[in-house]
Amino acid sequence: MLIIKKEYSEYVNKTFRLPVEIIETLDTVAKEKNSSLNKVVIQCLEFAIENIEPGE
Repeated sequence: MLIIKKEYSEYVNKTFRLPVEIIETLDTVAKEKNSSLNKVVIQCLEFAIENIEPGE
């Protein structure tokens, strides 16, 4: 379950190339959660980082 969490005090701008399908899915999730795309991307990245298995 995606739960939009905390705000951060500092941000950095970076550019990433992502597949159109992923962006469309993230946009849909953001709209469903009444959240910004940026917050959804941060939450997804946090989840992935927290769940990386050692050695992957």
